[in-house]
Amino acid sequence: QVQLVESGGGLVQAGGSLRLSCAASGRTFSTYTVGWFRQAPGKEREFVAAIRRSGSSTDYADSVKGRFTISGDDAKNTVYLQMNSLKPEDTAVYYCAVTGTRVYGDYVYLSSSYAYWGQGTQVTVSS
Repeated sequence: QVQLVESGGGLVQAGGSLRLSCAASGRTFSTYTVGWFRQAPGKEREFVAAIRRSGSSTDYADSVKGRFTISGDDAKNTVYLQMNSLKPEDTAVYYCAVTGTRVYGDYVYLSSSYAYWGQGTQVTVSS
């Protein structure tokens, strides 16, 4: 079992930055893929970024590529999402999630691949 707690959300002006944290208790992150998803009002949850086992590789949605960076600290069992050059369309509740098993290929982009989810943290970007 894995428990996840996100933090770091808030209100920021367009062009600003935020860093989200996802702290895990239970099993360690190093054996799983950790993803960030977001859900805006009236929209479906969408993939944002993922980091595979022990940071071996990362994946990003096209909409955030070049602006967001996902990283992990195995010693702290924490994964971060550094968000720069924020835009109003980045406004959403951001969730971190962990797969329960090893995930291959494009399955990393699917929310159904993730077994454990945090409660979410609100990010609001004003124009």
